[in-house]
Amino acid sequence: MCGIVGYIGDNKALNFLLQGLSKLEYRGYDSAGIAVNCGENIFVEKAVGRLDALKEKLHNQKIDGTIGIGHTRWATHGRPSDRNAHPHTDCQENFVVVHNGIIENYMALKENLISRGHKFISETDTEVVPHLLEEFYNGNFLESVQKVLKKIEGSYSLVFMSKAHPDTLICAKQDNPLVVGLGNGENFIASDIPAIISKTRNAYILNDGEIAVVKKDSVKIFNRNGEVVEKKIFHVNWNAEAAEKGGYEHFMLKEINEQPKAVRDTISKRISKDGASIELELGWDKNFLDSINKIYIIACGTAYHAGLVAKFYIEKLARKLVEVDVASEYRYRNPIVDDKTLVIVISQSGETSDTLAALKESRRLGAKTLAITNVVGSSIAREAEQVIYTVAGPEIAVASTKAYTTQLILVFMLALYMAQIGKTISTERARELIDLLKKIPAQISETLSDVDPIKTFARQYGFNEDVFYIGRSLDYCVALEGALKLKEISYIHAEAYASGELKHGTLALIVEGVPVIALATQKSVYEKTISNIKEVKARDAVVIGIGAAGDTELEKYLDHVIFVPNTDELLIPLLTVVPLQLLAYYAAITRGCDVDKPRNLAKSVTVE
Repeated sequence: MCGIVGYIGDNKALNFLLQGLSKLEYRGYDSAGIAVNCGENIFVEKAVGRLDALKEKLHNQKIDGTIGIGHTRWATHGRPSDRNAHPHTDCQENFVVVHNGIIENYMALKENLISRGHKFISETDTEVVPHLLEEFYNGNFLESVQKVLKKIEGSYSLVFMSKAHPDTLICAKQDNPLVVGLGNGENFIASDIPAIISKTRNAYILNDGEIAVVKKDSVKIFNRNGEVVEKKIFHVNWNAEAAEKGGYEHFMLKEINEQPKAVRDTISKRISKDGASIELELGWDKNFLDSINKIYIIACGTAYHAGLVAKFYIEKLARKLVEVDVASEYRYRNPIVDDKTLVIVISQSGETSDTLAALKESRRLGAKTLAITNVVGSSIAREAEQVIYTVAGPEIAVASTKAYTTQLILVFMLALYMAQIGKTISTERARELIDLLKKIPAQISETLSDVDPIKTFARQYGFNEDVFYIGRSLDYCVALEGALKLKEISYIHAEAYASGELKHGTLALIVEGVPVIALATQKSVYEKTISNIKEVKARDAVVIGIGAAGDTELEKYLDHVIFVPNTDELLIPLLTVVPLQLLAYYAAITRGCDVDKPRNLAKSVTVE
């Protein structure tokens, strides 16, 4: 959730700290702060709210120090406030710390420190860390930090700064991302690459248990045993402009429009030259598939909705039993997992805390593991036995769009890959699906070419306080994602239901004028869906349909229809989700919402 930056070099630290924090605003936060070592003292300033509030406090201040750290916080312990914002200091303000994650044993540590005379000013778990450092400090900065790390339990990315060591920053990682950017006579620390990309393209990505001692002209990395670690430099090949809005009003709209390219890139090089088969970088064979008797798909939020589609794909094409689980629930219910289980985890960032914990638990229980993520070198990518990457590029907006569509592409390709290995699909049917798959990027572009009707619907119905989404089969899975998008960025109460469930309670909520978004693209249940649409129309709901081009029957029963290009019913979720994303976006615009930074939400959920 939170963002970390650090700088050491010959230039003014404050300039990079504020620039770096601005690049991490997409992660979601409620307060921000910086600390700069100015020689005789460490200057600390913090502010609740947006980064602009911090900048206002810093206006006209002369801060010339060349070593500093910064942070954007998303509250976990203690409400958003200036005093709960990071950085945090010890009693004498000799040490300063920023932290992402949770110190699980902080209360016991805090009580002990208070009994020893330490004074705390915040409600946070993080504040115990600088006080512990004050307690353990023996003149050796690194040794003292190592003692602190042995005391704390939980997850963390930590950066330490000491008034007595104006030439050194120390950072450590456990279950939360942290990178060290390598410059010329200066080095950088950040929780995410966009913060450093304008300064350097070379970085060390820290692994769990590693500690980095960062000076302006050197970086030394140690493992938890104090042994030196030789790491390869990770070269960032992103275009710096990829993290900019590129002329769009919001990152979300930009990313919606990037979906044709993201889908095309994800497909690229994963289809055989003759177009007859899927070639994933897994090396599976029939013996491997035969050794699996159950598949778990584990994810959160939007990725969970992609998992529901994946279940449908794998069961229908590969004929393997699949269960989809919410990551935050999975490990607390004693799941039935053994060495014949394949666990697939899906995460855009590769840092989702609950998903990472579920993955680790699955490995402990002996399961085979596969990760689907967008971030090379992420924690989940490193933890899983195997990984396949979406190629969505950086996704800045909190509401996920292109990450979702690339996840759908990849789970479809995985299901087809498994089906071809297991021979549960004919050669002709496989080639037919692959041919249609290759057309999807162009069909998404076609779907994006005319958004005026969607803008009109958003203006008409954007101020309704309740919206319902209905669908059957794969349409229901997509309806769940459409409702989530509307909720998270427009704050409209939106619920998605399997159409057949209407009679089991939901019809009581359908009243005159309430908008209902009805997806009707699945031919196998088409007549059933039409019957459900008639049910809500009979109660005077306003029904907006999502259908396949050429469906003249659908228009007879609806107030409005949005058509997407026709394709196989297995692939059409990749198209129907696009107008739902746009509808949510324009509804949020209609209501004057902050589309890229919805309230109370963050891009990467790195705490449980």
